[in-house]
Order: sequence, then structure tokens, then C-alpha cells
Amino acid sequence: MAKTKTKTKTKTTTSSSPDPPTSSSLFPWSSSSPSLATPTVLLISLFAFLVRVLVSLGPYSGEGTPPKYGDYEAQRHWMEIALHLPPSDWYRNSSANDLSYWGLDYPPLSAYQSRAHALLLNATIPESVALGASRGFESKPSKLLMRWTVLSSDLIVFFPAALYFVWVYRRVFVGGGVCDRDGGSVLWLLAMILLNPCLILIDHGHFQYNCISLGLTLGAIAAVLSQNELAASALFTLAINHKQMSLYFAPAFFSHLLGKCLKRRFPVIEVTKLGVVVLATFALVWWPYLHSLEAFIEVLSRLAPFERGIFEDYVANFWCSTSVFIKWKRLFSVQSLKLLSLFTTILGFLPSLVQQVKSPSNLGFLYSLLNSSFSFFLFSYQVHEKSILLPLLPASLLGLQEPQLYGWFVYYALFSMYPLLRRDRLILQYIAVLALFGLIFHSPDRSRGTKTSRFYTRKELLALPLFFSIILHFVYVITQPPEKYPFLFEAMIMFLCFSQFVSLVMYTNIRQWTLSESFSLSMRAKKHI
Repeated sequence: MAKTKTKTKTKTTTSSSPDPPTSSSLFPWSSSSPSLATPTVLLISLFAFLVRVLVSLGPYSGEGTPPKYGDYEAQRHWMEIALHLPPSDWYRNSSANDLSYWGLDYPPLSAYQSRAHALLLNATIPESVALGASRGFESKPSKLLMRWTVLSSDLIVFFPAALYFVWVYRRVFVGGGVCDRDGGSVLWLLAMILLNPCLILIDHGHFQYNCISLGLTLGAIAAVLSQNELAASALFTLAINHKQMSLYFAPAFFSHLLGKCLKRRFPVIEVTKLGVVVLATFALVWWPYLHSLEAFIEVLSRLAPFERGIFEDYVANFWCSTSVFIKWKRLFSVQSLKLLSLFTTILGFLPSLVQQVKSPSNLGFLYSLLNSSFSFFLFSYQVHEKSILLPLLPASLLGLQEPQLYGWFVYYALFSMYPLLRRDRLILQYIAVLALFGLIFHSPDRSRGTKTSRFYTRKELLALPLFFSIILHFVYVITQPPEKYPFLFEAMIMFLCFSQFVSLVMYTNIRQWTLSESFSLSMRAKKHI
């Protein structure tokens, strides 16, 4: 028996050792060292920041298009309101705050962020946030300063969270039996997270602050993996209070943490501790609105814009894609659609939730985050095409486990936003960041640290939609649609991307349950030994 154990240990040690060095050194992550060298990390981070700066030099949403402009003006207007009005009036319609003109519709933490940025603008270019007189303000200095508010938010929140996650990932997964990786491939993972073309184009091209809520979520994920569950609860609560769409990840966090608590000696105490942290964080953020039920409901009503309909534009989710055949908005009332979307969303993430309550694991948690957020994107009420950024986050974290799936997902997620980015005149930036991502994704040394995904086993099934997507890229730009069907090309892009998203989410749900079965088999084998 002792000899058998010795042999087993020897095999494990051999299989977990890093690959031998290669002569290729074209990329920073080509290092064969298992350590995360500070100069290399800084080089990758600096390059990712430089890409953001270059994209931010281009146009943005609604530039020079009155009367409502676009998301750039929405963010500027929120700064104006947060600076000059007290918190009690931020979500209330008044003569100074016309909610029909880009009324604030994000939770209080987002409003606090707008106020912090407004203080900076007011100190340097006060006319850019003058109450009532600054609508559509677009001077060159103010544009530059607005861009720097996004860049600085990225540096302060998302970049540290990405570094924290990679550090934790290396400790938890690399050579730990779950997967055998070297330091170079973990650095490749860092590059994949920081150079996500969709996030870069939406935040630094289109103009938004998704880097804050996604950065807080990423920090919470890393905290869960490193067993800092109280910190994770606080960080994820802050993410929800910055953008309510962070709730896309809530079933995964809930099921994973509950599953872990139930397996401990005092589960009720463990759950209570997490609940106290969540409630305390919510109370801290919502404090100005807790003095009356009316003020609280005013904010809540702004966070759930049901009057906008079940979907916007041509988003590649279930409701919009099937509306070509089933006129959901015409056949059902808003109340019926709310209940229907709630039911289908729960049905979508339920298998993933059950699996994590039953068999919580670090890798299963990452898959659960992807499956949960995908369920919300496909089935929840009032989804925008930019919401695809949420399932893209956990997909990037699985880059070493599912590299082909991640690359495929990034391509179609970006393609699903192609009409939006074309309206913003960001086609040059679209081509540049996609080409850059492809170059890094297919770097010579990537294959040393990644697996061949099961998703990639039938290449011929992937070739046909890829061919059609390439054709549609050109057709959408150079060809006019028929007068009878002015949105024909947008619908074709939507259908194609929706079909790919459905196949992806089916695969990842099966994959998550397969992990559970593998874990059960390994536990039985250990007991038998």
C-alpha cells in the first residue's frame, strides 16, 4: 500500500511541472517562469492602458447629434445633476432635473461616482457641468477630461481587480491538480482579461463606465476563490449598487457561497455573517434614501425601466430574435411579459444554481457565473446589446480552460455590437482591436498553457457561421437594405449571433455538470484508496 501511494505522488509531481522553456519570446507572457514577474505584468498593463488611450481618441456615442446626443451626454448630465442637486433630488422629477432628458437610472453608487467626477470637471471646466446650461457641451478640453475619468476609473478599479484575480488564479489552479499551467500562460490570461475588445470599445469608444462594476465583480470573484468570502460579499454588493445589471451574477454567488456554508460545521452562522455584510453594505450606499419609504421607492422605480419594453434595438437575445415570428409586445401586456421573462430567466440559471449548491467548487463557480449571466442576457427583461459584457467577464476568466470557446464568444459578442459601433463611427477602432486581440489570442506560446476545448472538436460546424459573419461585415457597410426591410442586416446579425450564444450556453451548462460528475468520481476513488 505504501509503494502505491509513493508512485501516485511521483506521477502527480511530474504532471504538474511547467513545460520546458522554448526559444520563442515574441510576447511578454512567453516566459517559462512560474512566477508572475513584476516587469512583465507592468508591461502588459501599460500596453492595455495604451490601447485604451488610442481608442479614446476616436468618436463617441451621440457626438454632435442633438437634441439628446448619446451615452457621453448622459454621463455628463448625471455629473451635472449629482454636483448641483442634493441626493434626495437625484432620482426625482423637477424643474432642475427633467427625468425625460437622461434621467439617472443607475443605483446610488453610480451617482456618487458621477459626483466625484463632476467635482473634477467643475474645478477645471465649470461650464461643462453648469446646471441647465451645459446640455450638449462638447468642448475639446471637456472631452479630454471626460475620457480621462473613464481611463482613471479603469486604472483604479478594473486593472487592480484583474491583477488580483490572476494572482489568486495562479495559487488556486496552476499546478494544483485542477489544471497544470505555467506562469507564461497565466500572463497570457491577464492579457486576455485586460485586452477584451468589447469592454475597451464600449467604455473608451462608445463611452461608459462598465469597468467599475465589472472590476468590483472581478475583485469579488477573486476574493471568493481566495476564501475571503466576507470581502467578496461586500465587493459584489458594491458592484450591484453601481450597476443593477451586476445582478446577472447573483445566482452564481448565492449558490456557490450557500453550498460552501452548508458543508461547514455551523452553516447558519456562516450564512448570517454573509447576510450581515451584504445588508450593511447596502445600508451604507443607500443611507440618503432610507429615511422614508417614498424616497426608497423613487430610486427603485428608476432602476427598473419597464416602460421601455422587453428589449431595445436588435439585441441578440431570445425575446428580440423570436419577435420576428412572435410579436411579444403586441400579444402580451407589460405585466405578463415581466412574469414570463422572470420565469424563463430562473429556468435558465436553475441547473447551474442547483449544481453549485450541491457540489460547490472553484472551477464550477466560474462556469456558474458564465451560465447565470448568460441566462439573464438571453431571457431577462429590458436587455441592451451592451449587456453582453457581463457574460464576457467570466468567459475571459475561463480563457485557459476554454480558450476556443472564449475566442469564439469574443468574436460574436463584438459582432453583435457591430451596428451600434458603426453608428458611433468606431469601425476603424473595431477592426484594430479585433485584429490585436486575434494576434495575441493566437500567439505562438498560448498553446503551451491551454487545453483544446471540447467546444472546438467539430471545426466544420464553426466554419459556416464564421463565413456568413465575414460577409455580413462587408454587406452591412457597403450595401443599402431594401426599403421594405430597412433593418434587414441588423436582424441577420442578431439571428447569427443569437444562434452562437445559444450553442455556447448549452455547452457551458453541460460542462459545469460534467465537472460535478468528475469531482464525485474522484472523491469516490480517494475513499476507495
